Amino acid sequence: MKFKSLFAISLLFILFSCHAQTSQNIQTVEVAAFAKEIKTTQKLQIIDVRTPEEFTEGHIDTAQNINWLGDQFTQNAEKLNKDKPVYVYCRSGKRSLKASEKLAELGFKEIYNLDGGYLKWKAETKTAQ
Repeated sequence: MKFKSLFAISLLFILFSCHAQTSQNIQTVEVAAFAKEIKTTQKLQIIDVRTPEEFTEGHIDTAQNINWLGDQFTQNAEKLNKDKPVYVYCRSGKRSLKASEKLAELGFKEIYNLDGGYLKWKAETKTAQ
């Protein structure tokens, strides 16, 4: 019985400590803060992690499509500069958070995840294509 309790506690500790390490470089921000950041950042790295079909239907100006669900996500993400901020969004914010966590694992230091994704962006701004 003690072994099971000790094992469960150890497992929980490992899971939570790994999650905390990955997400410390990620900031989930509202549309206004995201818009301000991308307006004031030079040599912008903004990635839309939706499918190419979703991207074609509309996207944030200057965004590059790197499909989170595709086989080449990691390979394409590695082409970005890890020392510069990267701005990430998807349709509603779920895929982009997962993609942001992967980017943090890959060594990206400053990651901004758009809260509410493209749906919220489109509802609150007029700068979508």
